Amino acid sequence: MTYALALPLQQAIYQHLSTDAALAAQVGTAIYDALPAGALPQTYVTLGPEDVQDRSDRSGAGARHMVEIAIHTDTAGFAGAKGIAATICDSLAAAQLTLSRGRLVGLWFDRAVANRTKSGGRRIAMRFAARVEDG
Repeated sequence: MTYALALPLQQAIYQHLSTDAALAAQVGTAIYDALPAGALPQTYVTLGPEDVQDRSDRSGAGARHMVEIAIHTDTAGFAGAKGIAATICDSLAAAQLTLSRGRLVGLWFDRAVANRTKSGGRRIAMRFAARVEDG
């Protein structure tokens, strides 16, 4: 197993989402790996936790990454956040991501959880499964 492909995978996902025109129309540049200091926009996207499991075989090192991408909004109702979630799903389903190291075998939507936040906003956490191989 190798965790060495986690950063290249994250960078590729972030780059892809940051340059998606449909997503930019919904959230602008508010796509974060780390939240910026100061006030946050009303709606934004974060790259979140990941869980990685070994998927190495005789041909080489590999891993399955379960990556979270979340939509956060202070607006009432889920409609806006669900629209953004759909854009992200469509974008990643069609993505041909190139990693700086290794190779992306596939990227699939796994699940989503939509919740109200304590402040009255909405949060949708989507989980994607990515299979990557080194070499």
